[in-house]
Amino acid sequence: MEAKSSSNSSSQTFGLLGNTVGAPSNGLGLSFLDSLQTQKLPLPPPPPFLEILPSQVSSSVKYNVESVNLDGLTLLKGRVSTEEVFSLSNSDLVPGKYEGGLKLWEGSLDLVKTLCTEVLDSKLSLKGKQVLELGCGHGLPGIFSCLKGASVVHFQDFNAEVLQCLTIPNVNSNIHNKSQSFTIDENQCNLEAEIRYFSGDWSEVHNILPYACNDANQLNCPGLDQSARYDVILMAETVYSISTLPSLYNLIQKCITRPHGVVYMAAKKYYFGVGGGSRRFISMAEKDGIFSASLVAEVTDGSSNVREVWKLDLK
Repeated sequence: MEAKSSSNSSSQTFGLLGNTVGAPSNGLGLSFLDSLQTQKLPLPPPPPFLEILPSQVSSSVKYNVESVNLDGLTLLKGRVSTEEVFSLSNSDLVPGKYEGGLKLWEGSLDLVKTLCTEVLDSKLSLKGKQVLELGCGHGLPGIFSCLKGASVVHFQDFNAEVLQCLTIPNVNSNIHNKSQSFTIDENQCNLEAEIRYFSGDWSEVHNILPYACNDANQLNCPGLDQSARYDVILMAETVYSISTLPSLYNLIQKCITRPHGVVYMAAKKYYFGVGGGSRRFISMAEKDGIFSASLVAEVTDGSSNVREVWKLDLK
């Protein structure tokens, strides 16, 4: 989710709440969300939930593609401008309008690296799986799933514009275009995978997701067709705001396949200033008693506060 600006180099990634590499200090970032929550001001209404068709890719926004190397795995990612797409200059987030989807957050890269390791160690197989990436932005974890043989990959982001201007072009660059600068293992990549795109808030988007039920409690009902659910749910940097954690967790319960569904979550341990973080989300999930959580990776590279990748298995 990386936005182009005159002061940013092509290899920069960004962290939340001031833990950014080369990010301008005068932008409207998550401190604005903190202010709204502290003052108990109402958030703007979310945008409508929509399915975005691949043909709806934006042709009016400049999309620059570049490669990113992840420990030997090379993917392509786009760079577009938040000012051009949303008329916002140097903004990480504006609640109700833009949720940071044009920046490439560090957690997304951490998640791809972890998935790659899990596959290599035979701890995860994506072949033939139904995958959902929540808060996708660039969509690199979902794209990796396509390259590893997933049969269904659905991308969700808060903003339709992110999907149209960035996610869909990224998928096209990595999977569908023949001029890519790296080699796809055609024995693994499922070029016929069902790839679809959905925008909307987590409290509402289940209404249009093909493999979700309307009531999380229905997951316990005998006879429910569990094949019509997601085997793997991926998310990176989605747990920064305390106020959205319940709706995110509820959505996961509505989407996950029983009994073998798995969630991979990459996030910072704490998002200072807004109270969210991986530990807050894991605590909520474990208290509910449905999932067992295990820490898969920890990153302490000094570029931000501690980052983690967690795996949640259904009990």
